[in-house]
Amino acid sequence: MRYQIIPVTPLEQNCSLLWCEETRAAAIVDPGGDPDRIIAAVASENVTPTLALVTHGHFDHAGAAREIADHFSIPVVGPHENDLFLLERIFEHGQTYGIPGRSFKPDQWLADGDSVQFGNEELEVLHCPGHTPGHIVFYHRPSRLLQVGDVMFQGSIGRTDFPRSNHADLITSIRKKLFPLGDDTRFIPGHGPMSTIGAERMYNPFVGDNT
Repeated sequence: MRYQIIPVTPLEQNCSLLWCEETRAAAIVDPGGDPDRIIAAVASENVTPTLALVTHGHFDHAGAAREIADHFSIPVVGPHENDLFLLERIFEHGQTYGIPGRSFKPDQWLADGDSVQFGNEELEVLHCPGHTPGHIVFYHRPSRLLQVGDVMFQGSIGRTDFPRSNHADLITSIRKKLFPLGDDTRFIPGHGPMSTIGAERMYNPFVGDNT
C-alpha cells in the first residue's frame, strides 16, 4: 500500500490518499475540505477511489466527505455512530471557522473489529473514543501504518474539551488500543508530522510510559 498526505483547510488537517499498488483502487481518509486539492491528488497518482473514510465527526475531518463521495460516486464509510451528533452539525461548526462543509449521515457506520477494503488492501477498524465518542482509527497491519485522526499527535494528544469528549477514555484508547500495536508502528495524525508508537511511548508528555 502507498499513501499521500494532503493537508486541507486552514487548520492543516491531514487528509490521506491510500491506494493499492496492484489494482490502483484507493481510499480517501478524512476529506475535511479543499475538495479540488483532493481531486487533483487523485488525478496525479492515477488511482481510482472506491471509499471515502472518516475517523470522526469534526468538520475539518469530514466537511468535504459528501462532496468527494458524490464526485467519485463512492460511499462514505465511518465513523462510529456515536459521532452522528457532530456530523449533523458540520455546516454550523464550519461556519464558525469560515470553512465550508456539508452535514451528512454516512452510508455505513463502523465499529471496533470491523474492516474495510480497497483493492487488495484491508484496514482494520479500532474504536478509540475520547476526543469524540465515535472516533475510530484505521490500521494497515502489513505495513504497520495507522491513520489515527485526532487521537494522538507527535508529542501531544487530542483535545478533550469538546462536548462528549472524555480525557480518561482518550488515555485508555491510546494505551490499550494503539500502544499494543508495537513501537515500530508509524502513524499519520490528523494534524502535523508523522511519528511512531515507540517515539510517543518514550517522549509524549501526556501519555508516555513515564507519565
